[in-house]
Amino acid sequence: MDLAKFLVNNCLNIIFEKNLFSLYYKSMKLPFYFMLSVLFSVNVYAQKLVFPGSGEVNTSKLIPGKSLYIIYYVKDTSWTKKGSFTHELSVSGSEIKLVADYKDEANKWYKKTISVADGKTMAPISYQFEGPKNTFKLTFGATVNGKLDYFDNRKDQSVSFSPKEKYVDYNLSEHLFTTLPLKTGYTARVPEFYYDGKSDKVITYYTIKEVKSYVHRSPKTGNHECWLVTVLEESSGAIYNYVIDKQNHAIWQREMSMGKGMWEICVNDELDYQPIKNKFNKEEALAKVEKGNSVILGTAFARDHSSRGIAIVNINKAQYPPKGTVVSILLNSPYIQEWKEVNKKIKKGKKLPEVPIDPNVSACIKTTKVYDNQGHFEFTNLMPGEYLLMTSFGYTHSYTYSYYAGTSYLMHPSGAVLSSSPVYNTASASTGANANIETVVTIKENGEQLKVSLKDVR
Repeated sequence: MDLAKFLVNNCLNIIFEKNLFSLYYKSMKLPFYFMLSVLFSVNVYAQKLVFPGSGEVNTSKLIPGKSLYIIYYVKDTSWTKKGSFTHELSVSGSEIKLVADYKDEANKWYKKTISVADGKTMAPISYQFEGPKNTFKLTFGATVNGKLDYFDNRKDQSVSFSPKEKYVDYNLSEHLFTTLPLKTGYTARVPEFYYDGKSDKVITYYTIKEVKSYVHRSPKTGNHECWLVTVLEESSGAIYNYVIDKQNHAIWQREMSMGKGMWEICVNDELDYQPIKNKFNKEEALAKVEKGNSVILGTAFARDHSSRGIAIVNINKAQYPPKGTVVSILLNSPYIQEWKEVNKKIKKGKKLPEVPIDPNVSACIKTTKVYDNQGHFEFTNLMPGEYLLMTSFGYTHSYTYSYYAGTSYLMHPSGAVLSSSPVYNTASASTGANANIETVVTIKENGEQLKVSLKDVR
């Protein structure tokens, strides 16, 4: 399903397809964004004005918590990861606080912003910026006062502004969008305060051009009914698209046009997605396989009786893994059990990707190797507990089978068929096969010597 398709005037052919990152337009003598702003200026001032304290703003829709967004630069079908940012929103008493941390993929550039606003109206109270070259602080009121502090030899700078309009802090503007009574066809115009360090014009406008229903597909949690909100930044002519959840008002995705077919797309990484309730205890899992006195004496093998023939006789009764095959052991903790069960249900449903395992698990898997040609292996220093034993190996499955070769007829001299019976022949064959074996074993007492058969019977 295309995110949006819309046409702006007959002289422009602007089409947003698939993920809203394909931008096409006809060759024109005037710059694209200039033409776009001219076209939009005809009806911009007919939009309702929405500002902090207006009846449209409902701050009860804001979701406290931390969100992680991955930043991509997208052109055609090429997605390049550029960095990430977090938004941590808190509501305390009569104030809203947003802390935003940005960093690039190479971890060479960063910025941090802190915005504080009124808890009911979203009117700005203060703003702080910290980057690699300077800091910037603002306090809002009838007069907006601020100070730029540079880390190099440049002189620090004080600024003061007296805007007449009511406005939202630009850092909170997209969160303000989520508080609005969005519906199909909703439009509005939102003034924001933004200082670029150069111009004294600090009030700019966003225009919500279009709101439509949209189904967002999350790779982790499936489909979500959303609003697709298309916004024009009037000062630059840039187009933004926000995917906002209809139920919990979360921002799933933000897309910003950068010109020449390039888009910046920020995707919600769903930090709050926790399908596994139990937590993995790395310290416990390590201790269980390192600090005990119990041992496991095991034999790994496979018995394969499967084939496409009618009757099968397995020639090699036990298929042993090659010497050197790795066998693994892991504490069968509540986390591991739940992780397996959740993924089993997901796999059965065939709608969502499986949940990745906690990265700490790999450090707690103890391994050994089969030391002979009869599949023998040993584990030592184990504590009492329930464990998963796992191995995987390939082998040659040799077998004989019978197959239908035709029908034998008993004929009367007259040519009449007196009786018939099927004729079966036998043949031998071999195929490559894989054994993926997992079993649960329990050590009951410290110092126990447990004998185990790790087998795959098909």
